[in-house]
Amino acid sequence: MNAINSLYGVGFLARFSYALARNPVLPLFALFLGAGPEAVGLAVGISTVTGIFFKMPSGALSDVIGRRRTMLAGLWVFAVLPFAYLFIHSYWALVVVRFLHGLATAVYGPVVMAVVADLAGEKKGEMLSWFSSVTIIGTLLGAPVGGFILHTLFGGDAGQNSEPGLWAFRTVYLVSGVLGVASLVLGWRILQGEERMEHTGGLPARWAKFKAGIREVLSDRRVVVVSSMEGIQNMTMGALEAFLPIYAVTVAGLNAFEAGLLWGAQIVVTMLSKPLMGRISDQYGRKPVIALGLIACSLSFMAIPWLGGFWTLLLAALVFGLGEAFVTSSSAALVADICKKQHYGAAMGTFGTIFDIGHASGPILSGLLVGALGYKAAFALLGVVLLAALPVLWRGIPHERREAGGIE
Repeated sequence: MNAINSLYGVGFLARFSYALARNPVLPLFALFLGAGPEAVGLAVGISTVTGIFFKMPSGALSDVIGRRRTMLAGLWVFAVLPFAYLFIHSYWALVVVRFLHGLATAVYGPVVMAVVADLAGEKKGEMLSWFSSVTIIGTLLGAPVGGFILHTLFGGDAGQNSEPGLWAFRTVYLVSGVLGVASLVLGWRILQGEERMEHTGGLPARWAKFKAGIREVLSDRRVVVVSSMEGIQNMTMGALEAFLPIYAVTVAGLNAFEAGLLWGAQIVVTMLSKPLMGRISDQYGRKPVIALGLIACSLSFMAIPWLGGFWTLLLAALVFGLGEAFVTSSSAALVADICKKQHYGAAMGTFGTIFDIGHASGPILSGLLVGALGYKAAFALLGVVLLAALPVLWRGIPHERREAGGIE
């Protein structure tokens, strides 16, 4: 487990950097640049679209060329891309930078999950959840720290064109860049001299292995079903990521710092609950835990646009965070249970791709629905989708008999 522990610091710094660049700063920056609801959803969701195209190939490639090289490539993106925000003057420039910044998690994310699954043995649910919880701490800090910089240091309402001003946002992205560089430096030191792949066979042999891994994973319907549960849950998470800050500031009358606290509170609950939920799913099965999480996320999500105060919104965010912990603690572990170890990279890449389809569609779809129907109807429709996924889960994984950490 020392190898897993050594990656905690890297994951923390990388996620802190990425979270600073994302929420609540990103939707408010898009609003500052003149974007409407639909355009805000695109700006928030476009980086996740990157993962749709690159996570599966990145995971499968790590099975062929090695985890170390692939992880370092992702860390380079964490280090370099935040500084590109310093040169943004228009909404479309923001969209382009967000798409490129998405390469960071698209390349790094599935590979790290594959490494943890490699090392976790029969404790996949618990160890994947512990690793996720540690990196979530970085995500947790990003939201309130970004909101604090905008609100406290520069004053004013970040949703208006006058204050805090362009340099307020640039300051947040500068801090994000410094943290990204720190994650690269630490990762380089940790991974230096680690895993070296044996060069057996040439390019044709590696290409054949690459295709075989993707083909085996995609041909298993159970992998697609389980990954879809995470994707659907992340659809609503992406919608909240885009529109909870805007709803809190423009409708509920909260400030940017309070909006960041709402998101941060949700992440705290997820972080604290995931290891326990992962252990429970290791012992008693994944499906019931996933189903309970979908229900909790659906009900709390649909309640949000009916609430107007900080404390009631906070309660809804806490319930949503608990439901998210239920789903995410078990879905990745269930995918790893199903797949062969030599294809963990491809499996986690496939999982991440479907995850990102949901995450990307959330802001974009919710932007269209909020613009056309308003918050209440839009959130109700998306919440119903979560409930409709329950029978799909039960029929898609008909038997979950756990023996030696696997599924028969």
